[in-house]
Parts: sequence; C-alpha cells; structure tokens
Amino acid sequence: MVSDYGIMKRTDKGRRKFKMEEKVTISKFKATCLALLNKVKKTGQPILVTRRGEPIAQVIPPPLPEKPESWLGSFQSTGKIVGDIISPPLDEKAWKALQS
Repeated sequence: MVSDYGIMKRTDKGRRKFKMEEKVTISKFKATCLALLNKVKKTGQPILVTRRGEPIAQVIPPPLPEKPESWLGSFQSTGKIVGDIISPPLDEKAWKALQS
C-alpha cells in the first residue's frame, strides 16, 4: 500500500516531504504525457501513475540545479611573483628623460 506522503531528495536542504496531489491511470498518462510532465515541473508536485488502482510509477520533479562556483578567486594560488614588485622598473634618470 502506498502512503499519502512521499519523500524527494533535494541537493541543497536535505529532504522535503510533500503531499501526493494527483493519481493518474496509465491510460490517461499515456494520452497526456507531455502535459503531465510539464505540470510536474511547474508545480513541483509528483504524480502517481496507477494500473487498476495499483501504483506502478511515480513522476517527480527534477532536482534543483546546483549553483555554479563563483569565478572570483578561481585563479588563486596560480600566479608566481618573480623579481622585485615594489621598486620602479626604471631608474630615476630614465624617468626624467621620459618627462622632457
């Protein structure tokens, strides 16, 4: 026997309980498959498919998409400092020559 509650895994917050909203016969599911799949995706509520009153399949919504990692800091620890980065690249005489 199928209970009135199901469990769906979520990637971000563990598990969530939901109430089974709709039971559909296999013949109705076959006739309106695309519409029912869109309904499950939009509402987030599963559909139980039955044959002669006995459950044979459950259509559940897809898992939530995982958030991509931030690109900020993605090159951390990939650079290498070579030489002196504090002193100017040219000496003072060269700077004066560039100014005139």
